[in-house]
Amino acid sequence: MDLDGITEVVAPRARAGLPAWRPGDAWLAGGTWLFSEPQEGIGRLIDLPSLGWEPHAVTAEGVQIAATCTIAALDRLDLPASFTAAPLIGRCCRALLGSFKVWNAATVGGNLCLALPAGPMIALAVALDGTALIWTPDGGERTLPVRDLVLGPQATALAPGEILRRIDLPAAALRRRAAFRRLSLSPEGRSGALVIATRDPSGAFAVTVTAATRRPVRIDLAGIPRAEELRAALAAAIPDRLWYDDVHGAPDWRRHVAGLLAEEARAELAGGGA
Repeated sequence: MDLDGITEVVAPRARAGLPAWRPGDAWLAGGTWLFSEPQEGIGRLIDLPSLGWEPHAVTAEGVQIAATCTIAALDRLDLPASFTAAPLIGRCCRALLGSFKVWNAATVGGNLCLALPAGPMIALAVALDGTALIWTPDGGERTLPVRDLVLGPQATALAPGEILRRIDLPAAALRRRAAFRRLSLSPEGRSGALVIATRDPSGAFAVTVTAATRRPVRIDLAGIPRAEELRAALAAAIPDRLWYDDVHGAPDWRRHVAGLLAEEARAELAGGGA
């Protein structure tokens, strides 16, 4: 879609070239959402890919994913065999249903900052203890757990002028066993519920619920719970007002299927299945 209100596009080559933030600015990453509908009030685009960030890096501490890394580039990431949770990356990438054009333009950071409940990069980052590195307008930076970054549909903890620079996934989280479950109302539909459960070598268990809820919900337990304990934990962590309601699923349906998927994931990790 043409954005006929845009009067300027800035393409900085380094952080020092970023213009001072002003009302009417918008960060441009992949633009798959930005150009999909009218954007009233936006007059200037600041292009982030022009900064030339490497899409990802594997270090001794884990994996660093640039905010401008595309879904396609993330899906191609080759990780060490010791990172047993690595298959989650591909599964979450494929949960973003779209053409090859979308995959090669949509970015990890854009998926997080758009903060739609069905954003699969949100599920991935929260389930694997992701931390967001944020550039602040004064030239500094801060970090924030991704589970605290997304506050609700299209609402984040980013202040005006802040930039999501990258997401860090720690090696310890990538060495966990993981179970992935996703359900939608139609075979190619947007996620109605997406559940990821993980278990680390010490036995600690965590379950992350997204798509079904207005913001990501993660429950951490000392060990694998019994089925009834998991149901009680979900009920305590997710009040009625937190279940999402849109054309892709009613709240009561989302509550029901999220519980079913969480139990399947719990049973898989309890039984040692793949």
